[in-house]
Amino acid sequence: MRLVVQSTVTGRFLVPSSDGGEPIWVRSLREAGGGVVSDLEAAHQLVIDCLDVDDYAQVVDLDRLGTANDYTD
Repeated sequence: MRLVVQSTVTGRFLVPSSDGGEPIWVRSLREAGGGVVSDLEAAHQLVIDCLDVDDYAQVVDLDRLGTANDYTD
């Protein structure tokens, strides 16, 4: 599983820092690099820890995109 957290307000992606520091917001998946999360619990924890009160997030499974189970809404 390769998951990313995306703000539905700004479109930015929340990824763990590659150097073990605080998670960071990036504008593109290219900037995210290896900052994907491998389990749903870790993705949810990123949301709990780092999302602003006036923002909303969605967890996107990159392996699901382009398949029969792709997001349809």
